[in-house]
Amino acid sequence: MMKDCFVSVGRQIIARAAALTALAASLLLPGLAMAQAAWPTKPIRLVVPFTPGGVTDTSGRLIADQLSRRLGQQVIVDNRPGASGNIGSQQVAVSEPDGYTLLLAFDGTMVINPHVFEKVPFNTVRDFVPVGKIGDAILILVANPAFPAKNLHDMIALSKAQPDGLSYGTSGTGGTPHIAGELLKQRTGAHLVHVPYKGGGQAMTDVLGGNIPLVYTAIAGAIQHVKSGKLNALGVSSAQRATSLPDVPTFIESGVPDFVINSWVGLLAPARTPKTVIVRLNAELNAVLADPEVRDRLNALGIGATPGSAEKFGEEIKRDLARYGPVVKAAGIKAD
Repeated sequence: MMKDCFVSVGRQIIARAAALTALAASLLLPGLAMAQAAWPTKPIRLVVPFTPGGVTDTSGRLIADQLSRRLGQQVIVDNRPGASGNIGSQQVAVSEPDGYTLLLAFDGTMVINPHVFEKVPFNTVRDFVPVGKIGDAILILVANPAFPAKNLHDMIALSKAQPDGLSYGTSGTGGTPHIAGELLKQRTGAHLVHVPYKGGGQAMTDVLGGNIPLVYTAIAGAIQHVKSGKLNALGVSSAQRATSLPDVPTFIESGVPDFVINSWVGLLAPARTPKTVIVRLNAELNAVLADPEVRDRLNALGIGATPGSAEKFGEEIKRDLARYGPVVKAAGIKAD
């Protein structure tokens, strides 16, 4: 009898404890939900892993300003240059995954650096979660007007006839234009010799002056010279012609099938950032990119806005990581 009494009392204690636990949970969950729904409650830091003033930095500042308006909190640009973007990117990788630190991600840093640097202080796939792609910067191959070949097909043929090949300049070793030039060599047999510069501006000065015949660069740095006739555009390596230069054919149209290489920029967050935050950021980014004024301002920078899902951006990152590795290895490219 006494044993049954103890059992009954024990069951009552357990039942009451369970009820109290459930009550505590019911009181806590709304608070957690409200905390998530309230994000952001303080300024957000957008790390740009390059010096101020370049196209990547300028596009990041434009997006930061627009997101600040939509989120009701300031998105502060924090320039952390060094090691071709590796330093600033690594700082974001180890940041608290709370939605208050974001990375302006550049394809050269995220999908090329892991192949050209002996050691990279982050893992692009493991240490970050995609927020969304901002846009694609179209790449263009330009020549000095005195250069005899006036289109891509003739340039390739001419390069093969030159014992020493043809030199092409880019903004530096391991950048997207360099990788694109090496892929063009591998796909067509063109005899091209890479000449790395410390920035696209120096390369542009040399091709304008006739010191180098060709430069592969982002369209923003060449468009004014093409329109003025100071440079001849041989082709763009985008899927479609650039709206800003509609008369310039694509590489595909010029006889190099399935050759599409752009330079992209987007937003990443530290891995394990709450899904609710990523969904909100992606929605707000896409709304910003749908604004005609923003699209026009990005176009002026040579960037075509590409709103889309975080998942689609993540797939592109993985695809580029996989396809650029063999190109880098075959060309023997190493970071300076």
